[in-house]
Amino acid sequence: MTRAEFVTRLKRGLAGLPASAIADAVADYEAHFDDAIAAGRSEAETAAALGDPDRLARELRAEAGLKRWEETKNPSAAAGAVFAVLGLGAIDILILLPILMGVIGALFGFFMAGIGIFIAGGFVFSAGPFMDPPGGPAFAILGGIGLMAAATALSAVTGLVTVGLVNLLVWYGRLHYRLLKPAIEPQA
Repeated sequence: MTRAEFVTRLKRGLAGLPASAIADAVADYEAHFDDAIAAGRSEAETAAALGDPDRLARELRAEAGLKRWEETKNPSAAAGAVFAVLGLGAIDILILLPILMGVIGALFGFFMAGIGIFIAGGFVFSAGPFMDPPGGPAFAILGGIGLMAAATALSAVTGLVTVGLVNLLVWYGRLHYRLLKPAIEPQA
């Protein structure tokens, strides 16, 4: 493989990342080629030593997704980190994905329950005093506030569990990548 082919495949694999990240990665690998040629190695030898540019692009994309998650901690960064780690292929998708989908479904259910309980609490708070509740208007107002507080607490705990799950998945992916890296690196 020539230098141009290597760089083209690397750029194609990094498509979608910020232009500055792509330029930095390409410049780094261009420097590897320059150093190797200065040392008397051919472009083909250098490309073989660097490895598969498609795999390198997946690793760089995964690392960018993980860094974005660590910096922003928002839902889109979480999804990007999860897909980046799964894209590495370091996790046995046949085992982890069904478990992950079940956990994500349960967390989504808790979020929806929190929203439903909050709406119900708002209804009890606002309409309860006018409907002649069993404990009186004060009971309806306090009950509505209690339901809304419980819904807020449920949603907050679910959010914390979601952040913890994403962090755990990132840690798991990095651990597996570190363990697999020696096996997938070309042996010299």
